[in-house]
Amino acid sequence: MTSAMTGHKPAGTGLYGGRSSRRLTVRDIAAAKRRGEKWPMLTAYDAMTASVFDEAGIPVMLVGDSMGNAHLGYDSTVPVTLDQMTMLAGAVVRGTSRALIVGDLPFGSYQESAVQALRSATHLVKEAGVGAVKLEGGERSADQIRLLVESGIPVMAHVGLTPQSVHAYGGHPVQGRGEEAAQQLLRDAKAVQDAGAFAVVLELVTAELAAEVTRSLHIPTIGIGSGAECDAQVLVWTDMAGMTEWPGGRTPRFVKQYGRLREALGDAARAFAEDVVGGAYPDEEHSFH
Repeated sequence: MTSAMTGHKPAGTGLYGGRSSRRLTVRDIAAAKRRGEKWPMLTAYDAMTASVFDEAGIPVMLVGDSMGNAHLGYDSTVPVTLDQMTMLAGAVVRGTSRALIVGDLPFGSYQESAVQALRSATHLVKEAGVGAVKLEGGERSADQIRLLVESGIPVMAHVGLTPQSVHAYGGHPVQGRGEEAAQQLLRDAKAVQDAGAFAVVLELVTAELAAEVTRSLHIPTIGIGSGAECDAQVLVWTDMAGMTEWPGGRTPRFVKQYGRLREALGDAARAFAEDVVGGAYPDEEHSFH
């Protein structure tokens, strides 16, 4: 069946920087893997920020449960609810026109059974309008992934460090060190591929193992703290833009800050406050008569 028959037109020369009159889909992601094209993904949690990233050409945005830390003030991703995810994912969808929007299934919304996962994913797709969902876990989540894909919902998987299991890890250790751990991670990655996932996030996996996983799979790998050989890279946008304030000022090793947004926003707030206190704002230019 050709793209003309299905109503899908080619997205352009690439995911990043390409042009399209429609939203990107998982078919475009698969085509990028075949071309050997690397591409970026950022998180987004609101319409305004998402619109900036869409205009910048970011092809895939993840409405991640990282909103718990980055947006809602929680200490982890665990408290995030499906209703919160649905509300913010809907805002991101409304703020964009080209990017594929992926919504996270939060902790407790899919672990119980494949049927629970389908119910939660269906809610997120219908109410927020996301083009795909993401869930954590390898072999243990294969049944959930399989049912969602069979039901027509594209799934992005997530293996390696899975933040929803923070209490089990007792921290954020690098994954895949040691032969046993490496073999389990390879099994997890292949299990989600075999279950039908269109891509898999590799979080805090050793660079060597992430490269091996990437070579072993026909679906794209998306790295975060997992070296340069993954097909794509993702960062939490507040980390990327220099908005996050890390405890003790210790930025994680894998985070590269491409801006100083926290500093710029603070400067703007102080300038406004000083104008108000000093009587310089509002001036005649900013007043009505």
